[in-house]
Amino acid sequence: MTGDRHGGIPLVYAEEVADALAEGRPVVALESNVITHGLPYPDNAATARKVEEAVRAGGAVPATICLEDGRIKVGMTDRDVDRFASTGGIPKVSSRDMPVVLAQGGPGALTVASSVVAAELAGIPFFASAGIGGVHRGAEKTMDISSDLIQFTRSKVAVVCAGAKSILDLALTLEYLETHCVPVVSYRSDDFPAFYCVSSGIRSPQRLDDERVIARAVESHWALGNRSAFLITTPVREEDAIDTADVDAAIAGATAAAERDGVRGNAITKYLMRAVDAATEGRSSRANMSVLVSTAEVGGRLAAAHARYLRETGA
Repeated sequence: MTGDRHGGIPLVYAEEVADALAEGRPVVALESNVITHGLPYPDNAATARKVEEAVRAGGAVPATICLEDGRIKVGMTDRDVDRFASTGGIPKVSSRDMPVVLAQGGPGALTVASSVVAAELAGIPFFASAGIGGVHRGAEKTMDISSDLIQFTRSKVAVVCAGAKSILDLALTLEYLETHCVPVVSYRSDDFPAFYCVSSGIRSPQRLDDERVIARAVESHWALGNRSAFLITTPVREEDAIDTADVDAAIAGATAAAERDGVRGNAITKYLMRAVDAATEGRSSRANMSVLVSTAEVGGRLAAAHARYLRETGA
């Protein structure tokens, strides 16, 4: 591990990550929340390793990021992953929680929002996640908007994902991103994907098929003076996808049941996701694994194309 400080925030880099960044090789940041708040041990540790292997298959170095001992750890070792995977009670840390957890010195598993903060501080321009948060259904009453979207307006990181879950209001999610001038590009797809559904039924604002053009677009966005993220979506593989109609039917039934049972606030997301998994007889869990791996592999590929573009152009 090698250390650094960024504006008073201590960062500790895994040796492989530090070497790659120093040599201008591609690195992809990954969230650690998948380890602590996903599958039970040891499946969660195995999943984290599969995601890192997918980044390598794409041609980049993975950097799973967490908080520990008052520092941002950029690149978790196998021992770190096993410890986080087998230890209960490690909190999920979003961007608003980072200063408190860092000050207290405890461990923290990073979400999408906090991961992009850490990635930018660490000098990693690409981050991959299965899916992002968004505007929740009924947000006109609840004001429930994911901190992911807010953070995208503030962090200069290219985010590769499979869109957002169908339990969200995807039309309003895209509207929010448009209002805040966050580019949304679909890689080799016409539509904005919906996590484990190939399409949300909503046309993507932009489609780009050429990895070099995407790299140039990312750099152009920041060269224009923007300090926001650049969102790149890639759909789940057709053979692993769930039919949109099945998911919509499950969500409609679960939403009605949630209202009847008085489920509100933060509890609604987990409630709806469990309902979808039950309605699809576990297919959503298998699709979830596929999305984690496929977005990581595409993230590695696009990060590698971006690194090549920077070398060739001297940008």
